[in-house]
Amino acid sequence: MRRNLVALAAVGLLTVGGLTACTDDDDSGSAAETRRADGTGKVGVILPDTTTSQRWGSDDPKLLKAALDAADVPVEIENAQGDAANFQRIGDRMIAEGVTVLIIANLDPVSGKYVLDKAKAAKVKTIDYDRLTLNGGADYYVSFDGEQVGKYQGEGLIRCLQEKKVAKPRVVYLNGAPSDNNALLFKNGYDSVLQPKFDDGSFFKGPDQSVDKWDNKEGRSIFVEMMNQYNNQIDGVLAANDGLGNAAITVLRERKRNGKAMNGTVPVTGQDAETQGLQNILAGDQCMTVYKPIKKEADAAAKLAISLFKGEQAKVVDRVKDPESGAYVPAVLLDPIPIYKENVVDVIKDGFATKKAVCAGRFAALCRENGIK
Repeated sequence: MRRNLVALAAVGLLTVGGLTACTDDDDSGSAAETRRADGTGKVGVILPDTTTSQRWGSDDPKLLKAALDAADVPVEIENAQGDAANFQRIGDRMIAEGVTVLIIANLDPVSGKYVLDKAKAAKVKTIDYDRLTLNGGADYYVSFDGEQVGKYQGEGLIRCLQEKKVAKPRVVYLNGAPSDNNALLFKNGYDSVLQPKFDDGSFFKGPDQSVDKWDNKEGRSIFVEMMNQYNNQIDGVLAANDGLGNAAITVLRERKRNGKAMNGTVPVTGQDAETQGLQNILAGDQCMTVYKPIKKEADAAAKLAISLFKGEQAKVVDRVKDPESGAYVPAVLLDPIPIYKENVVDVIKDGFATKKAVCAGRFAALCRENGIK
């Protein structure tokens, strides 16, 4: 689904800067087209929750609003707070109140498709943001290269296990939500790296479980069961994001398997470069994370939305195939960045995380030790 269908990240970045506009005649005479023409419409944004990742509650709304405000395009941003019915209600209301472009980061495929279908019927242009809505038929898709995220996670776990010199380590998976296409892409990526290790017998594969709704509490419960099953003898955790990684770390901390524990640190991966994830890396509790420069993603989605708001059709060079419908969705894909202890500082230099937050309290000394000044 990846490299034969999409360009490399550099091309994706060029795409963001090289959107071209032409008249979109498909909506001629529609209410949405009239609002686009007379400037009375707005851009609507629906985000999924505020618990699975800090980005949805703070980063994305701030960045999307700033980009759209800078273009003097009216925008309304709402969060479904993890409630699929609320996600649908927000979509219904925004469409009824006159949005002409709708950006959604779906909570699940069903509620996401419901909103996209309603938008299509009302001639509202749509952008899947960060997550592809399976069988949803969005007009555009903006995200990061999901399989590359997973490859970085798998490579990171291998690196950390090799540094520990663990003989035939037992590795377990805490995958993301089974309803999230991104979780499938991440898993495809880390499976491509780790499966050869399992096949040749150098690694032992333990439980491989998905965590519904990316719920960190459920992730913790699942990991407790894994640890109990193997009498605490787990050597590596492929956690699909920082929230699930921290869920595992809390259990490892309780069982003295974290940081500089005498009976052996267990490497844990992550994703999203959350403040807590960066602190866990500095403390030695987490092996690595994957940083997705969200500002680039927000700017790309905003640029598309601005063109569509003006009644223009934005052209992009990438596309992805919806694995359920088989349809190709025009796309902008960006490249992620692996983060280890030695380059945590890069996330702060980029402005995504602040030194004040990451280096608070006991982490101040760890920041100084790792070049964060």
